[in-house]
Amino acid sequence: MPNVNSAPPVSGLAAFNALGAEEAEAGLLACCACRAFAREVAASRPYRDLDRLAETAEAVVRGLDWSGVREALAAHPRIGEPPRAAERPPAEEPSREGGPVPGSGSADRPEGHPERPGHPEHQERPEHSEREAAWSRGEQAGVDTAGKDILDRLAEGNRAYERRFGHVYLICATGLSAEEMLVRLTERLGNDEDTERDVVRTELAKITRLRLAKLLGAAP
Repeated sequence: MPNVNSAPPVSGLAAFNALGAEEAEAGLLACCACRAFAREVAASRPYRDLDRLAETAEAVVRGLDWSGVREALAAHPRIGEPPRAAERPPAEEPSREGGPVPGSGSADRPEGHPERPGHPEHQERPEHSEREAAWSRGEQAGVDTAGKDILDRLAEGNRAYERRFGHVYLICATGLSAEEMLVRLTERLGNDEDTERDVVRTELAKITRLRLAKLLGAAP
């Protein structure tokens, strides 16, 4: 499998088109940490422009099965929680459609959800590549100036969200304040599961588009 930490810097779309398959997939994994995504987008090269690449990437993200989305989610830190840079972890266990998923224990389990071993708060969070970690820190810059009350409420909201949906709260945080992230988290807690999955795909597509621009050295 491609090693994200060994992926070479990419300067421009022409350089990306010219990379070997493994190198291209490694760069793409930093944009959306799903192996199926990286394989499909890399295999569709060459791209004539960044817009075409971004459109293809968005279509692939939206077409992922839920286990692929969860694999991508596993590489994102909680809002307000710094990522750890290291090797990418193995793929996450299948979703409830194909097996157990991380989440709350039976006492906190929403009706209709299968048992999830342990509580997300106490599980090891996946580690990031150096590139992903740096991007995540920049994207969550809105929490850097937040007061303790907002940070505490974000932490509490993260726990509530993970108990409800069984995965990390994902939002395209670029340009948002901590207060705005908290408001949106609170609103999304009212979603049913199908609605929230649609929102997650939309947020993941936004993040992926911004990271592709960073990967190629283009202005987001």
